[in-house]
Amino acid sequence: MEADVPASPRDRAEGWRYLLRFVAASIRATIVAGDPEYPEFGRVIERGLAWGLDNPDCNYSMTRIRGDAIYRVAGSTGSARHFEYQVNTGHFGDGNVGGWETVSSLHRDELEVDRDGNFELILSAEEQPGNWLSLNQHASLLFLRQYFSSWESEIPARVFVERVGAAYPEPELTPARLAPRIDELIEWLSKGLRGWEAMSRLILATESNAVTLTEPMEGNAGLRGQAYGLGHFHCEPDQAVILEFRPPQCRMWGVQLCGWFWDSLDFATRQSSLNDSQAILDDDGVFRGVIAHEDPGVANWLDPVGRVEGSLGVRYLFPGEVPQPSFRVVPAARLRGELPGSTTLVDVGQRQRALERRRRSVQLRYGY
Repeated sequence: MEADVPASPRDRAEGWRYLLRFVAASIRATIVAGDPEYPEFGRVIERGLAWGLDNPDCNYSMTRIRGDAIYRVAGSTGSARHFEYQVNTGHFGDGNVGGWETVSSLHRDELEVDRDGNFELILSAEEQPGNWLSLNQHASLLFLRQYFSSWESEIPARVFVERVGAAYPEPELTPARLAPRIDELIEWLSKGLRGWEAMSRLILATESNAVTLTEPMEGNAGLRGQAYGLGHFHCEPDQAVILEFRPPQCRMWGVQLCGWFWDSLDFATRQSSLNDSQAILDDDGVFRGVIAHEDPGVANWLDPVGRVEGSLGVRYLFPGEVPQPSFRVVPAARLRGELPGSTTLVDVGQRQRALERRRRSVQLRYGY
């Protein structure tokens, strides 16, 4: 590891884990889901493969495609609060974060489905009747995001993807067919790894306990209609950081804590994230999350999992406005006096049961 990377035994263990996770994600993206002739969705970002400011509320799936082919995606939509199919240029391991472009996208409100939630979607260069995503010569990636607000009740989609006109059985593997995917894997492990590290360093170099807001995304491979707040937190063991904002009218919102490498903290057995279904607003309609190292006994605890410092993300999906979160650093011993009297409290048993539900819900959502 480089000299300025946190160097405690735990930090080094987490650094190695991040590296190995990224290697595993890279293999899934290139070797497993990297064949545009016989595409299949690969889950290259998930709880056990955390990287790239991954959202605890989201299931991510992707596959490689080519712009001169025709593809069919079909199945059932499930019941996630929001989902979007997105065709992009480039890929997430090429290191060119600012160069990615969205060719076309279709989200939950735009997809035509039957009464049972079943659908068929065609991807092609020429326009098709019904559900259609346009391709061009630069189209190379099909990306599916599913956003879950109620982790316990919302159900993921069941879908398949295929190239129209593909011959079966799939031809035997040859060096010529595998070589492009190996080349791309090498790119993921060189340019991609460095590119995501640079993004993390950029965020960690900003003012602590603050976020910089973006306007809702359009056309650059981010989720269409989503505004981001990017920043980082700093909380000493004897401190608490109160994060406040008034949630806007929007489809969904969430806040999460991440580690040094811009990877989500454990969000299944720890409450390191909260969304609009999980958080409890105070009587004045304000969300107040509390970052603290020891459980402060408030419902909206954000657990930093032992980290004094890390990155932080706030998301508003289709917001009517984009409110600026504020931060207050207070002594942990005086936290209760800094919060409204209406703050919802929890005891040890309630916290334990909430964490049990989180863990079960995450496993069911990923289909383990």
